[in-house]
Amino acid sequence: MMKKRSISASKASLVLFLCQMISALDVPLDLSQPPTITQQSPKDYIVDPRENIVIQCEAKGKPPPSFSWTRNGTHFDIDKDAQVTMKPNSGTLVVNIMNGGKAEAYEGVYQCTARNERGAAISNNIVIRPSRSPLWTKEKLEPNHVREGDSLVLHCRPPVGLPPPIIFWMDNAFQRLPQSERVSQGLNGDLYFSNVQPEDTREDYICYARFNHTQTIQQKQPISVKVFSMDSLNDTIAANLSDTDIYAKPVTERQPILLTPTGSTSTKVELRGNVLLLECIAAGLPTPVIRWIKEGGELPANRTFFENFKKTLKITDVSEADSGNYKCIARNILGSAHHVISVTVKAAPYWITAPRNLVLSPGEDGTLICRANGNPKPNISWLANGVPISIAPEDPSRKVDGDTIIFSHVQERSSAVYQCNASNEYGYLLANAFVNVLAEPPRILTPANKLYQVIADSPALLDCAYFGSPKPEIEWFRGVKGSILRGSEYIFHDNGTLEIPVAQKDSTGTYTCVARNELGKIQNEVQLEVKDPTMIIKQPEYKVIQRYGQVSFECIIKHDTTLLPTIIWLKDNGELPDDERFLVGKDNLTIMNVTDKDDGTYTCIVNTTLDSVSASAVLTVVARPNPPFDLELTGQLERSVELSWIPGDENNSPITSFVIEYEDGLHEPGVWHYQTEVPGTQTTVQLKLSPYVNYSFRVIAVNEIGRSQPSEPSEQYLTKSANPDENPSNVQGIGSEPDNLVITWESLKGFQSNGPGLQYKVSWRQKDVDDEWTSVIVANVSKYIVSGTPTFVPYEIKVQALNDLGYAPEPSEVIGHSGEDLPMVAPGNVQVHVINSTLAKVHWDPVPLKTVRGHLQGYKVYYWKVQSLSRRSRRHVEKKILTFRGNKTFGMLPGLEPYSSYKLNVRVVNGKGEGPASPDKVFKTPEGVPSSPSFLKITNPTLDSLTLEWGLPTHPNGILTSYILKFQPINNTHELGPLVEIRIPANESSLILKNLNYSTRYKFYFNAQTSVGSGSQITEEAVTIMDEAMASRQVDIATQGWFIGLMCAVALLILILLIVCFIRRNKGGKYPVKEKEDAHADPEIQPMKEDDGTFGEYSDAEDHKPLKKGSRTPSDRTVKKEDSDDSLVDYGEGVNGQFNEDGSFIGQYSGKKEKEPAEGNESSEAPSPVNAMNSFV
Repeated sequence: MMKKRSISASKASLVLFLCQMISALDVPLDLSQPPTITQQSPKDYIVDPRENIVIQCEAKGKPPPSFSWTRNGTHFDIDKDAQVTMKPNSGTLVVNIMNGGKAEAYEGVYQCTARNERGAAISNNIVIRPSRSPLWTKEKLEPNHVREGDSLVLHCRPPVGLPPPIIFWMDNAFQRLPQSERVSQGLNGDLYFSNVQPEDTREDYICYARFNHTQTIQQKQPISVKVFSMDSLNDTIAANLSDTDIYAKPVTERQPILLTPTGSTSTKVELRGNVLLLECIAAGLPTPVIRWIKEGGELPANRTFFENFKKTLKITDVSEADSGNYKCIARNILGSAHHVISVTVKAAPYWITAPRNLVLSPGEDGTLICRANGNPKPNISWLANGVPISIAPEDPSRKVDGDTIIFSHVQERSSAVYQCNASNEYGYLLANAFVNVLAEPPRILTPANKLYQVIADSPALLDCAYFGSPKPEIEWFRGVKGSILRGSEYIFHDNGTLEIPVAQKDSTGTYTCVARNELGKIQNEVQLEVKDPTMIIKQPEYKVIQRYGQVSFECIIKHDTTLLPTIIWLKDNGELPDDERFLVGKDNLTIMNVTDKDDGTYTCIVNTTLDSVSASAVLTVVARPNPPFDLELTGQLERSVELSWIPGDENNSPITSFVIEYEDGLHEPGVWHYQTEVPGTQTTVQLKLSPYVNYSFRVIAVNEIGRSQPSEPSEQYLTKSANPDENPSNVQGIGSEPDNLVITWESLKGFQSNGPGLQYKVSWRQKDVDDEWTSVIVANVSKYIVSGTPTFVPYEIKVQALNDLGYAPEPSEVIGHSGEDLPMVAPGNVQVHVINSTLAKVHWDPVPLKTVRGHLQGYKVYYWKVQSLSRRSRRHVEKKILTFRGNKTFGMLPGLEPYSSYKLNVRVVNGKGEGPASPDKVFKTPEGVPSSPSFLKITNPTLDSLTLEWGLPTHPNGILTSYILKFQPINNTHELGPLVEIRIPANESSLILKNLNYSTRYKFYFNAQTSVGSGSQITEEAVTIMDEAMASRQVDIATQGWFIGLMCAVALLILILLIVCFIRRNKGGKYPVKEKEDAHADPEIQPMKEDDGTFGEYSDAEDHKPLKKGSRTPSDRTVKKEDSDDSLVDYGEGVNGQFNEDGSFIGQYSGKKEKEPAEGNESSEAPSPVNAMNSFV
């Protein structure tokens, strides 16, 4: 579950705006103004008689006002009372009680007057009363003797205090007496018993009165209550009266009667705004239940509360609409009683429009309005400067019209303070409002260049607090010299405030407020900055975590860069626990080793100076359920019992099922077995039981997290013994020897025995023979051997359980066999049909079943290779065996070798073993195709010939008739040329191929043939060598001394040029060779390109291309360095250049070289001098 909350700046701005409205009505303190009462004591002022009495009266005005007091309607001369002082520059009185004064002497009605040259303001009538906490009067309390079931009221009757005390009942140990629907305290403090019970007997029912004002508690004398139960009362009567006397009647149930209020109706008057409390307490047995209704209406929603076990109806903030009849109904199973309370809501005066201060300029008009309401309707009266207006000095500009005073063409002498008094029988309201006649040019009270900061899309309220008389007109401008602001996008308040309902980023800037009246003009500038709102872009998410795990909540925010956010994490709207497991990071909260108490709602609150956002997520901690408890066995029968339990805490993961296990304390103590499983909503189960088992049960709760710990075991329950219900299972009869029968079974488990003395009755007889059953009773074992049986004959077998109480039901019969012996006869008429060179099919006749002497399991075929017909040589005989299950009479022999001689025989198999073998049968396989020749080598390469050598196939599979050789050339791009085929006699082992192209790669394919066909082939590749004359010329040039010297000179020249070039370049100038080249450019001489190979190494783009798939190059064809040190063969397999007639080399060498796989990508040999020469030609 996810919650997000944003605290808008508009609420804070609204509060600011209201404050501004109030301050805008204030007259600056440097201007003349009548007095205004700013602070005074409450109307009903109850004081502590032990402390000094402070009667507050503070006021402001210009000039500062003077103060005077009246007491009980007459002037109170402070100077004549040494105990009374007035604070300096204040009207507050201090009565010194702590130095001998008595509070009772100053009880009365006080009123303060604040006066200056412009008028007089008066305070409310302040009634001073000292608080009182009197003691209880001495009284003798008789013990209360009450019969069980009767009602009882213990009266408190606390002393009358001021203010009234708070009542509560406690015992001698200062422990509050427990209260309930049966026993409760009334609003008057009495303790009501709807019916008494024996446990109500006690001698220390004590009523306490707490007087909060003086912090004192008064105690009533303890009250004794003695409850007589009917049983004890009858015992007492029986001991003192004759048998003919009447005994006390037993406790009888009674229908309700009301203890308070009495009668059927009553009335209640409450004042508007107060809390209405209505009470009904009833007697009865059983204890009555109270219900409240309002006749002809509904109880007000959201203001109605029930207290004191629904005996008290509480309605807050009552109004005239709450008047009416309220009925309480007390009900039990015998009937009901009711009472109707007629409620009338009266109202002390309350303001509709209170008079407000009026500032006028000479010649202006104005009004003071005083409107109040109440029930009954209040009387409105006016005073001027504290004097009834009817006897106050006349003012021609003033006219009184009921609740309104109208002023016309006022003059400076019209300044005064007027009091409006609204009163009825329930109270009064008094308000001061002055009329101040001033002539003042405008002034702006808001500080200049005040900065306002708001969040985008929220209201912006720009203050322009002002004063002037006459009242100035206010105008707003954007910027210093901008146009006047108008339109629906702005709101102009009467107190001068400019409201931008939805401020945007472009609202940022300077705003100018101008105030003008007939006496002048003034302006003020304020600044507005609109900030980006703070947002939670990744909120914490709902998490479910297992106990002792780790969980993290993220709270990633985006905010205005000029605002500094603070992040606070809360748990359940309170502070995080002071626990090191809670790790608060920059934008996350991590809880380590989570426990159950970490369950709850976690809230991330982001605060800036302007806004606040929050997001919440719930953490649910789940775990395996707690074990069930309070296991109880009920309804015990011989074969069943009912088990019930109370589930443990499910730990926030619903229980899906309960697993019930049992322990057999009689047969397998300490071993628990699965009994059954029931749904998680079920807490009782009927369990089926077995006889003669000492049961204990336990319950395991299961939820999605796992299984709970087992509950504590239930009580033990031993079931009665009985005959066995079942017989052993898995009864078998299998002989271990040719002359016996071994009968086996699975024994009954301990609880299946149903009683002591478990044994087994084993019975058998030969099948299909008219024999009687042979039986034997054996102990609690699982095997019995019958000896002296015929070989492999069927038997009917049964095993029956019995114990000390009797037999189990009649068991079912099973068929077994006595022991087997080896088969007597070999299969006959064995025939072999050769299908091809590797597969043959064998047939045989089945042996008679009687000769098998056991369970026929199948036939085994033994076969082996005698010799190969092509080699006429014998080898080690390796016999192979194929088994054919069941009564099968044929089978296939795969994997034979072609052109070979084989033998086989067949044997029958039973459970005991194999019978005798059939006579060996000889068969031969025909020829097949041969395997590939064992090797192919290519040697002695020349300009136009290659020598091929090969070995015989490893497996000729027949008589070889010939070899087939195929070959084709491969060019430099690895494309294949025309294919040539040669047939070679079978007795040859080598061949010289002539008339081949020089320096050419060939690929060879070679295989052998029999009369059946061609076998698999072997492939190789080889290369003929280059022209011998060219190779000789290259060798001659490369070994000449002049050539070696030339190469050294060229290398030295290149090194010198590089050094000079490097020096000249570092000096910033041109080197001589370059200058000459620039001056005498020869069009015939062009720089050699990198692509031409000049000054670069020879690189063969084809070096890394592999040969065609399947090709392989024998190591025999590799040309060794010591054999042709000067040959171009080392660098390529072809030469594209040519020689002139004089032997000079022309053209650029561009040969290709196929490198050996072992040599890598680059040759490790030094470059030949011929190659170096070719690079410079």
